[in-house]
Amino acid sequence: MSKSFQELLDAGVHFGHLKRKWNPNMAPYIFMERNGIHIIDLQKTADRLENAAAALKQVAKSGRKILFVATKKQAKDIVSERVNKINMPYVTERWPGGMLTNFPTIRKAVKKMGTIDNMATDGTFVTLSKREKLQITRQRAKLEKNLGSIVDLTRLPAALFVVDISKEYIAVREANRLNIPVFAMVDTNSDPNMVDFPIPSNDDASKSISLIVNEICEAIEEGLSERKMEREKEAASKEQAEKEAAIKAELEENGGAPAMGIDEKEPGDIIKVKEEATRKAAAKPFDDKK
Repeated sequence: MSKSFQELLDAGVHFGHLKRKWNPNMAPYIFMERNGIHIIDLQKTADRLENAAAALKQVAKSGRKILFVATKKQAKDIVSERVNKINMPYVTERWPGGMLTNFPTIRKAVKKMGTIDNMATDGTFVTLSKREKLQITRQRAKLEKNLGSIVDLTRLPAALFVVDISKEYIAVREANRLNIPVFAMVDTNSDPNMVDFPIPSNDDASKSISLIVNEICEAIEEGLSERKMEREKEAASKEQAEKEAAIKAELEENGGAPAMGIDEKEPGDIIKVKEEATRKAAAKPFDDKK
C-alpha cells in the first residue's frame, strides 16, 4: 500500500536542497521554492513510489535479487537493518569499484572468506605462525565488512535500489552500462535521468530515508510471499497429479478394481465396483470366442 500524502509530509520527504544547488532536470518534480529551498511535489513522489514498489514486487516475485546501495552515514544503518530482514544483498560500506562490471573478481573475493573459514576447520590454521594468523584474521574481517552483505549474490542483481545517486554515481554508472534497472531516491540536486525509476524525495533526512526504504521493502516482502504461495500451490498440484496417476495405474492393473480396502469406500461405490468387475468377467468368455 502506498504512503499517504500526510505520512510523506510528516517524514519531511518534501524538503529539497537550496535553490542554487538544484539540478534543472528535477524541475518537473519541484512544487515551489520557500526561503531559498526547493519543495518537492509529494503527489508525484507518492505516484513514483507506488510505481517503483509495484515493479520491485514483481522482480522479487520472479525470484531474482535486488541490490540496495546506501553508503551515506544517515542511511547505512537504516538500510542494513531493514534489508537484512528480507534477505536481499546490500552495500553500506564503500562501493567496491567494478562490483557489477567486474563481477567475477568480486565473487572470488567473496569465496576467499569461505576458504579462510575452511582453514580454521581443517586444521590448516593451527600450522601457521602467530603473524600469519593475525594477517589472515584481519583480511577475513575486512572482507566481511565490505562484502559480507553480498555473500548470497551469486550472479548479477536484477535491479538496484539507491538512496543517493549523486553519492553512489559509480554504482549507478556500472548498472547503466550493464542495462540493470535502477530505482532510486532522487533529491533536487541530482539528475533523475540517470535512473529508470526516480522517486523524488529528501535523501538526507533519516525519517525520509526510513519511510521510503520501508515501503520498498514491504513491496518486496509481498512479492516473496506470493512467490512462496505459488510454489506451494504448484507443489500441491503436482503431488495431487502424481497421486491420481498412481491410483489410475493401480486400477488398470487390477482390472478396474481398486487396491484399497473396501471399508475406505462408500457402500454405493463398492456395489458399483463389484458390478463393473462382474460385468467384465461375464463378458470376457464371449470376447475370447470372437
